[in-house]
Amino acid sequence: MQRINSGEVMQPPSDEPERRAVYTNGHISQPPERKPTAKSASHSHAQSSQAGLLTLLICVGGIYVSFLTWGLLQERITTTPYPVDTSVQAQREFFRFPVVLNTIQALFAFTSGSLYFLYKTRSFNILPSKDALAPLFLVTLTTTLASPFGYASLAHVDYLTFVLAKSCKLLPVMALHVTLFRKRYPLSKYLIVLAVTSGVAIFTLYHPPKLGRERIVQTSSLYGLTLLGINLLFDGLTNTVQDHIFQSPQRYGKTTGPQMMVILNLLSTLLMGSYLLLTPYVPDSLIPSFAKSSQTHEMATAISFLSRHSAVFYDVIGFAACGAVGQLFIYATLERFSSLLLVTVTVTRKMLTMVLSVAWFGKTLSQGQWMGVGLVFGGIAAEAYIQNSEKKEKERRKREMVLEKRK
Repeated sequence: MQRINSGEVMQPPSDEPERRAVYTNGHISQPPERKPTAKSASHSHAQSSQAGLLTLLICVGGIYVSFLTWGLLQERITTTPYPVDTSVQAQREFFRFPVVLNTIQALFAFTSGSLYFLYKTRSFNILPSKDALAPLFLVTLTTTLASPFGYASLAHVDYLTFVLAKSCKLLPVMALHVTLFRKRYPLSKYLIVLAVTSGVAIFTLYHPPKLGRERIVQTSSLYGLTLLGINLLFDGLTNTVQDHIFQSPQRYGKTTGPQMMVILNLLSTLLMGSYLLLTPYVPDSLIPSFAKSSQTHEMATAISFLSRHSAVFYDVIGFAACGAVGQLFIYATLERFSSLLLVTVTVTRKMLTMVLSVAWFGKTLSQGQWMGVGLVFGGIAAEAYIQNSEKKEKERRKREMVLEKRK
């Protein structure tokens, strides 16, 4: 039995693999630490690349599934006619309370994001730093105000102009990155964004409108185009400022996706909730025309509507739940990748839905639509090829640095 000296302390077993002692001239010496070889570095990089691709596929799949269901529920909520009185079948009413609907969704997103954030961090420190409060509040304002401007523009521009403008969201995002934050992109990135934007626009232009969806407005006024431009500007600011917060940890503190999701939805809930509570007491003359609702007492009227038609309540809950889950995937994508990639996913989602519908129901596409499909997927394939080439070039430089250090 070995004895332990009083001055010695027993060390706990180590998790590291044992390194055998080497006897040199009667002395015991430890072998030198193994330096990573080029082969091991390449293997590690391959594993990280596969993990990154899997994460991207999960995020994109989650966004598509969540918001496809979300869109179907939104359409059912806003287009289903409900009888005003069971005795008078001819009279119908519709759910027309967008601020109430968005407030419920923000509350659901805040709750789900908080639960996920607590599970992940075991704490509730949602504000990364005091300096981050100003840009986060700016994002809340742009997110909240974008929808009213967009809906208001539909009364003054034709629907095709609206859809085409919304398909060009990549352009304001890139433009704001360049002008506000002095970010520079290679020429290939500009060409890819132009190809994707043009492809979505061409596909939408050649897509025949659904029956019953023709807009009353046949021409687009300057006022309507101005409202639509403000909507696109707010959308671009939202994505650009979010990207800036994630990429500036030295200025705003390290911010995670769930953290941003929680604080933005909390601020949105407070902002829209205040609007619903205070607007009944604000004179109509002080409320801008684009912000006026058809109902002055929107919250009270919405509660009365839900009490009369309980069926719509379950659709509203499903709508809010799908939006909350979709936001988890959106902020995960924004945190791990970039706002430009996120906008590419959201812009191409509608077009991909149309393509899948064509394939599923055996329809045919026109030549113009095939041209749009080719531009979009050609741009995405070019982006993937360029990113893969850049990763290989970085890996080659790393291997050369490792070999140089070993020499």
